[in-house]
Amino acid sequence: MIRPFWHELPATALLFTVIVIDLIGFGIVIPILPFMAPALGGTETDVAVIIALYSLCAGLLSPFWGGLSDRIGRKRVLVFCLLGSSASYVVLAHAETLPWLYVARALGGVMAGTLPVASALFADVSTPERRAKAMGLVGTAFGLGLILGPLIGGLLAGDGEGFMLAGLMAAAMSLLAAVLAGIILPSHARSVPLTKPAETVKSSLWQFVARHNARLLISQYGLHTVAISGAIYLTPLWLAAEVGWGPREIGLIFGAVGVAMILIQGVFLDGLTRRFGVLPVLSIGAAIFFSGMLLTVFADSFWIYAGVILILFSGATCCLPMLNTLSTSIVDQSERGRMMGATTLVSSGGRVLGPLLAGMVLTHAGFSATWLVLVVPVLLVFIWSQTSAKLDVKRMHGYG
Repeated sequence: MIRPFWHELPATALLFTVIVIDLIGFGIVIPILPFMAPALGGTETDVAVIIALYSLCAGLLSPFWGGLSDRIGRKRVLVFCLLGSSASYVVLAHAETLPWLYVARALGGVMAGTLPVASALFADVSTPERRAKAMGLVGTAFGLGLILGPLIGGLLAGDGEGFMLAGLMAAAMSLLAAVLAGIILPSHARSVPLTKPAETVKSSLWQFVARHNARLLISQYGLHTVAISGAIYLTPLWLAAEVGWGPREIGLIFGAVGVAMILIQGVFLDGLTRRFGVLPVLSIGAAIFFSGMLLTVFADSFWIYAGVILILFSGATCCLPMLNTLSTSIVDQSERGRMMGATTLVSSGGRVLGPLLAGMVLTHAGFSATWLVLVVPVLLVFIWSQTSAKLDVKRMHGYG
């Protein structure tokens, strides 16, 4: 019997391909959401709430998806979530009223188990010394999604008067990813053997995190995502107000951000981590992130606006792979799904708070004040990486 050619490829390459295709679909809706809500009668507050609703639903369900993947296998959960994401984009494409847009994003959040499950699977198929590189692949997939997705979404939306085609294209990409996941992912992705006693699975999520002394580590996900989700919400509105950009231009700038993510996470991050360590790279990324946000206050020309966006998102893209490397290194393989579900829950809380906080400050104090408020959580991540983090991860050889 002739084996399909993909059976000879590394599992990381196959999983990477599936996730990139799905994230292209995710990226397609990024430049259209800030314009879709107002087109259906919404306000800037609705934009923030819709983004927060997706994150809230994703956070509430992510521990469930992660734990389920520990029990019945990553592959099954991954395929099911991809099919659900595809359905949510179909609803979005046909949304003709603001409530249906809310429904579409809530459904998308409920089915957003793809990334925690995929992150756990990347950790499963990588060796400890290559785990930072594997986590970087998740970010590289995000980068490719941010290059192609917003570019496609912006071009399909055009001047912002029609969104159905963009939504259907996003649905098609997630459906394609689901089909590919079912066909090409290797058989060992079907199940993950438990190596911990069953009673550990029954413990509460808080007890689970506390047992691994990971409470401060997990909290950094919340701080980081408050800042990054606030920046993602604020960037299109800021550029539209200050420079007059529309969906097409917003798509292009996010595409440039995607290029930066690929270069950093796919080319440089592994070497930097091997040479300097996880925590120093995390510190540098956080420092660049908050420096970029501070520089927004001084933007006064096209190139400076574009430059500071690239700087702040380039810094941000260094942080999450380092946090994921730490989180997946302190648990056994049989608990990685649950750990990544816990990190996604906390991250989703940040994604809820970030847009709402940014929207509230923007309404009352303007863009400059909003950027300065978003600096604070990134500064806290930087301080943690320079202080107590070194004690928290001292027991993990090679990560201090």
